[in-house]
Amino acid sequence: MANFVKISLLSQPALYHSPYSGDLEGKVQEMLRYLEENIARVLPDRPDLIVLPEACDRFPAFSMEERKRYYRYRGDRIRDFYRDIARKHRCYIAYSACRYLPEEERLPFRNSTQIIGRDGEIVGIYDKNHLVPDELDSGEIAYGTETPVFQLDFGRVGCAICFDLNYEETMRRYAARKPDLILFSSMYHGGLSQQYWAYSCRAYFAGAICGGQSRLLSPFGETLAATTDYYSFVTGKINLDYALVHIDRNAPKYRAAKEKYGEELVIHDPGQIGAVMLTYEGTGQTVMDIVREFDMQLLDDYFDECRAHRTAHL
Repeated sequence: MANFVKISLLSQPALYHSPYSGDLEGKVQEMLRYLEENIARVLPDRPDLIVLPEACDRFPAFSMEERKRYYRYRGDRIRDFYRDIARKHRCYIAYSACRYLPEEERLPFRNSTQIIGRDGEIVGIYDKNHLVPDELDSGEIAYGTETPVFQLDFGRVGCAICFDLNYEETMRRYAARKPDLILFSSMYHGGLSQQYWAYSCRAYFAGAICGGQSRLLSPFGETLAATTDYYSFVTGKINLDYALVHIDRNAPKYRAAKEKYGEELVIHDPGQIGAVMLTYEGTGQTVMDIVREFDMQLLDDYFDECRAHRTAHL
């Protein structure tokens, strides 16, 4: 059945012109006011999920040593501020920031996305797998090693942060786990790599870019919603009851399904790919029930069959 999810993305630029001060409490309060002002812009949309950009509570003007001093002082206070918002507004929040682990003496920091649940509890934590070397050498940030997929109440979600987007091995680990949605928090955009990840993972892609254009992409890599040069926030709605099928062999079948289910079955052809996306907007069954009813073949199953056919005839 229809599984509509509203996702808000924030491109809030960092507080570039705020210099370091020995008054660390004052800096934490300054950041809290700034973050509260930004997130307030999307709360009227009643989103199911809010995605924040990488290092969303960082002061770029700070030196590395000043930055680490600030992170040690603020601890989990900003994370807990977002926990209160998630609890009050019954939404998930992907909070991407430097995480301080005081028990780790040599490398006490992680570049992390923490997914906060609707009840304010931490659903899961992703640690950036592919750091730029200075993050470890100067920032004392340790590499992450896992690519977890988290089960939220609307679907399965994976995460990536900034430099991760350059590494196909990480993308392929996610593709094998079949998430419904990739959350990307970043200081850089990534360009066509965003579309590549979306299509390769057969997943929606929600990219929140600090100071840049944030985008919500379809599993075909098409832009569904985006921030602009005027507004650094956007909310889009997606339907996670979806399936991708190839046109070959399936076209008569999904046309027959359309005859039966009418406007409740949406067939989207992005063009040039040779595949379509089916989404179901009714109740009583899911799009996969319809796929099975009409004996359609999913896109990856079709590719696997073609691959096996080639191997058998070499």
